[in-house]
Amino acid sequence: KEQMFCSEKDYRRWEKDLYHATEADLREMLNYISNYSLYAYKEEIKQGYITIEGGHRVGVAGQTVLVDGKIAGISPIMFLNIRIAHEKCGCARKILPLIRQRDSIYNTLILSMPGAGKTTLLRDSIRALSNGEAYGIRLKVCVVDERSEIAGCFRGQPQLLIRSMSPQIIAVDELGAESDFYAVEQALNCGSRVLGTIHAGNMKELSEKPYLKRWMERRLFQRFIFLEKETNGRRKMQVYDEHMERITC
Repeated sequence: KEQMFCSEKDYRRWEKDLYHATEADLREMLNYISNYSLYAYKEEIKQGYITIEGGHRVGVAGQTVLVDGKIAGISPIMFLNIRIAHEKCGCARKILPLIRQRDSIYNTLILSMPGAGKTTLLRDSIRALSNGEAYGIRLKVCVVDERSEIAGCFRGQPQLLIRSMSPQIIAVDELGAESDFYAVEQALNCGSRVLGTIHAGNMKELSEKPYLKRWMERRLFQRFIFLEKETNGRRKMQVYDEHMERITC
């Protein structure tokens, strides 16, 4: 599908017909999406979101409440952003042969700016690897999904994929904190393969992030997939090996 864009002039012309949500609207919406039990989502709200049935996510923003320098909550909540979760089955088909290593995969990182499709690509890769679609064999994939982005967990139940343990592959979304990198190194030392995502605007940033630079020097990862969203809304993929040489996709 072609993605439609409107100019500022068009937006100004349509602005008069837009509905401006009131404080009462936001309050009622919060009550509705939380099934009138907003307190039950306290931990998620501290991280800036609420996950609802279907794996969809409602981002929340407002005035943060700090306790000992840490976010203890958001009150009042003044902004909501609804993000519709969806699967795009088959979007990982092109890259799966390029990350295969015998009956498993190379340690692989998917990189892009926010909104370019890292999580969608990761989710489809997990699906194909675990159900045998990728290589004709079913691989055990453990999904580390702290923020419920990959599986879209609602009340503890994955909405978008199935989890399994004793993993051959560990899949993790949005590596960023120092503890994340330490945990990945532990997983690699235990013999599991890692398939993860990380924010990066270009390949050069890999050498500018301390932990990634160390990984590259030690060649812990052998495949890097860079995603870029073009102006027409389509995604462009570039795959590199551990020597930063381009692999044809």
